[in-house]
Amino acid sequence: MGSGPVPEQRLRDLARLRRVKDRIDREYARPLDVEALARGAHMSAGHLSREFRAAYGESPYAYLMTRRIERAMTLLRRGEMTVTEVCFAVGCSSLGTFSTRFTELVGMPPSVYRREAAGTTTGMPACVAKQVIRPVRESVRNREAQVGTPSLA
Repeated sequence: MGSGPVPEQRLRDLARLRRVKDRIDREYARPLDVEALARGAHMSAGHLSREFRAAYGESPYAYLMTRRIERAMTLLRRGEMTVTEVCFAVGCSSLGTFSTRFTELVGMPPSVYRREAAGTTTGMPACVAKQVIRPVRESVRNREAQVGTPSLA
């Protein structure tokens, strides 16, 4: 690949990928799967997955689940809903899958998070709170797993 202009088709593909990402951000609580997202972007599921990973560093499914977990964290911190209610409110249909993925991304089960995180962001500006409570992304976890324990140096 040279340093010349980006081909027009590549720009169209990137625009479609951005629309897929935006749709996930808006509709995370709805039933979404890669096939439906691909149909909406006029791509095959495999092509969408490959291109999305190349553009954003994780698969569309991993991005969707991360968005759901981010929203779940907010709902659990409020303490007004049970873990099961939160699971279904963010679009997950399996409590087991939700709990497993939550634990992988956050480092603790949702029930423990609900109990320990209540009120942790009270008085904190929303822009700061968002960064403080953001779960570890899939690509970061994979990189750390391959390299081992990250050093602080």
